[in-house]
Amino acid sequence: MAEFMELEGQDGVRMPWNVVPGTKQEASNCVVPVSAIYTPIKTFPNMPVLPYAPLRCRNCRSVLNPFSIVDFAAKIWICPFCFQRNHFPPHYASISDENLPAELFPQYTTIEYQSPGEASSVPPVFMFVVDTNIIEEEMAFLKSALSQAIGLLPDNSLVGLITFGTLVHVHELGFSTIPKTYVFKGSKDVSKDQLLEQMNFFLIKPKPPTGVIAGARDGLSSESIARFLLPASDCEFSLNSILEELQKDPWPIPTDQRASRCTGTALSVAASLLGACVPGSGARILAFVGGPSTEGPGAIVSKNLSEPIRSHKDLDKDSAPNYHKAVKFYEGLTMQLVHQGHVLDLFACALDQVGVAELKVAVERTGGLVVLAESFGHSVFKDSLRRVFRSEDKELGLSSNGIFEINCSKDIKVQGILGPCASLEKKGPLCSDTIVGQGSTSAWKMCGLDQATSLCLVFDIVKKELPDATLQSSSNQFYFQFLTYYQHSTGEMRLRVTSLSRRWVAGPGSIQDLIAGFDQEAAAVVMARLVSFKMEIEAEFDPIRWLDKALIHICSRFGDYQKDSPSSFSLSPRLSIFPQFMFNLRRSQFVQVFNNSPDETAYFRMILNRENVANSVVMIQPSLVSYTFQSAPEPALLDVAAIAADRILLLDSYFTIVIFHGSTIAQWRKAGYHNQPEHQAFARLLQAPRDDADAIIKERFPVPRLVICDQHGSQARFLLAKLNPSATYNSEGNHPGGDIIFTDDVSFEVFLDHLQRLAVQ
Repeated sequence: MAEFMELEGQDGVRMPWNVVPGTKQEASNCVVPVSAIYTPIKTFPNMPVLPYAPLRCRNCRSVLNPFSIVDFAAKIWICPFCFQRNHFPPHYASISDENLPAELFPQYTTIEYQSPGEASSVPPVFMFVVDTNIIEEEMAFLKSALSQAIGLLPDNSLVGLITFGTLVHVHELGFSTIPKTYVFKGSKDVSKDQLLEQMNFFLIKPKPPTGVIAGARDGLSSESIARFLLPASDCEFSLNSILEELQKDPWPIPTDQRASRCTGTALSVAASLLGACVPGSGARILAFVGGPSTEGPGAIVSKNLSEPIRSHKDLDKDSAPNYHKAVKFYEGLTMQLVHQGHVLDLFACALDQVGVAELKVAVERTGGLVVLAESFGHSVFKDSLRRVFRSEDKELGLSSNGIFEINCSKDIKVQGILGPCASLEKKGPLCSDTIVGQGSTSAWKMCGLDQATSLCLVFDIVKKELPDATLQSSSNQFYFQFLTYYQHSTGEMRLRVTSLSRRWVAGPGSIQDLIAGFDQEAAAVVMARLVSFKMEIEAEFDPIRWLDKALIHICSRFGDYQKDSPSSFSLSPRLSIFPQFMFNLRRSQFVQVFNNSPDETAYFRMILNRENVANSVVMIQPSLVSYTFQSAPEPALLDVAAIAADRILLLDSYFTIVIFHGSTIAQWRKAGYHNQPEHQAFARLLQAPRDDADAIIKERFPVPRLVICDQHGSQARFLLAKLNPSATYNSEGNHPGGDIIFTDDVSFEVFLDHLQRLAVQ
């Protein structure tokens, strides 16, 4: 694993196959697709930032890189992608073997260009869209969190405020003498023109001809814009006074009905307002939603409490009447936001579902952040919101307006990207006929991206047959180049270029080479993103069967065994943990939707789709650390056998962190031994997992939920649900001090046993 981590440390890329199967047939035999998980703007401490524009190939527009062949005498470079010969411009006249420009240094395969004079003049824009139809207590929590967030905004950033319940209220912050708002009916969608008309934006100038995007360019004066978007430093006082006086939505709610909430209309108004005022700038809509949308477009359920909110079963049976209508509405909103280059961030805090499943498309395609918590008073929400604006622990590095492009060797095509981006529909020879995720394009828009945002690129090997051996030895490299053009958090435009080369193999002796380059963590994460994608778009898809078939194929192709002899089966260390990842993926919340609402499932998948390999592996297969008096903290097997009365366990499943006290430890703690001076060692033992949990929480966004529980307590379920059930209620043998799991699920041993039997057939 270490060398794959090293590659990631250099380029931010992890690939399941680091030696690539060279032909179409070989690639399909490998089951896990040829793919890459790439973190476009990962921070590298020693990556050079060049203060000039990149040199591009005049045929395929790829950027000069260490894999280009350079003729110093003739001042020509040959592009590794299309073999075009390009002349160096005059300012490269002095280059030689001893005097290389940075972009040709072999160690700088990832490099950044910062074009002078391209900084954006528009400061960052934050539009707060706040739900007021929530109970008083929640309202108080939300107000305090918002006033804290407003205090943390950069001084030059522009801020706007929209509140909504039954109606949508747009607050005119620029009118400081008295609070002034524009009110829109929640039950019907407001078009951009109606919105501008109503807010009398065109008092001074005649209306621009139809078909023109409104904005500063066609006569929206800066005074009009400043009525609704003000610099944070100017409007902090008026914003805080509006927030202090903010009341719960005054419309009465009959006892047999849900509160009336027009989330869709409010978001649509916010998008249109930003589209009119600041099109093309890095603006974010931060939506704070405290319940299900019941009014207007995008409603997910009717107001009648007799109608339950859709469940997974309803979606499977197609008996959720509002679902498709709402998704269609949000798809329209997504197109508008992507066109404007704006981001939608969602903070959903309620005990019930609020419609994250419907909103998923808009948040994911604009690269927005998403946080799901039970209440606006919960630390998951409060700490996550603070982390968006404050950067003392770990900077999120929010960037905007990204465009991501790919170049590759001619035998490779791109099927698509699974991750937070939207297709720019740039068709070309690179596009594969098979489409996965955002496909049939070689350029994508990333309205919002941060230092952790990771894309999963899925490739197609199109080479049909092997050329003769003489040809193979000369050019058995595949080249990839990823270009990310984005607005850095400092406001300047940058271009990040990552160029990769991977050896390809084909033919009879290639299996050992493929195994040597197999990265099982990256493979598990690609399979997790793929299975989540297929579950969402394919009707009648059976995820367990699909994963099992894939695993059996891989084991029978790459395992060592004699035919029909399960006991002879073994896997190379490169593949040995892969079956365990698949076992845990089958049991994970991405595949087992039972016991989760559609909102929770959508939330888990959105986070999986934007995180890097290390974090995603923890979601698929949680880590478990054991603390005892006898030894230093050590990793424990994710198995019910790890539970003991005199142990503390720390489980990290990414979304939840569980500190689990064995029964004896819990008794000592309740007796207060840790407060007695002679039991300092026990106090230290109790504190160690707390310190480790705090360190994890500091690093992570969204902030995970911390659960502290005791053996046999009700919250112990958070741990038990993740453990391998090697001891269940109907297994033999006694478990002194340990535990058993009440389940009929098969244990990992039984799973492996079946896998070996099927793989050797």
